[in-house]
Amino acid sequence: MLKAEKIKKQYGNLAVLKGIDLSIETSEIVAITGASGAGKSTLLHILGTLDRPDSGAVFFKEQQISHLSASSLAQFRNQNIGFVFQFHNLLPEFSAIENVCLPAFIAGLGKKEAEKKAEKWLEKLGMAARAHHKPSELSGGEQQRVAVARALINSPAIIFADEPSGNLDEKNADQLHHLFFELRAEIGQTFVIVTHNTELANMADRRIVLEKGEVMRIN
Repeated sequence: MLKAEKIKKQYGNLAVLKGIDLSIETSEIVAITGASGAGKSTLLHILGTLDRPDSGAVFFKEQQISHLSASSLAQFRNQNIGFVFQFHNLLPEFSAIENVCLPAFIAGLGKKEAEKKAEKWLEKLGMAARAHHKPSELSGGEQQRVAVARALINSPAIIFADEPSGNLDEKNADQLHHLFFELRAEIGQTFVIVTHNTELANMADRRIVLEKGEVMRIN
């Protein structure tokens, strides 16, 4: 589904990524691990088209996407990619269902259709009763479930998650990890997850270990 070839990224004199090659298969759950500063989040942002490599290329289903225009990339992201971050990034003035609807609105769906899809995902993730609560009225685990529903609403081919359980207690983190695997089993969802969580990394189909901007090993 996704392939990166010779990805390099430098900030000033600091070489963050030094020629990364990797591929992600459909319905695969891949963990990217490594020490702080290894380049994990930078790589995730480049794979997810939030940032561009200095050199190298990213391919999605054989289409090179790393050199698309900004407007084409924005449309591509909205249609094909979902994101879940450590800090849920929910808009505080909106309810859970309104937050989930936002990517659907950007894709051009009408209010009724977007809300129907949002309700479906919130129900599936056990959040139907909290649909009209604002983020401040939700627990950390509930906020992340809303963020996952938001990532899923446009039926993306792949979800990128950057330390998704890093801000959760052990119980909520465990529930979130198992949710990813349930979604893979039920709908074939593909995940690429940057994590320091050893348990989650060990659960993944593959673990890509970065060190100083290079792939040291793939387990």
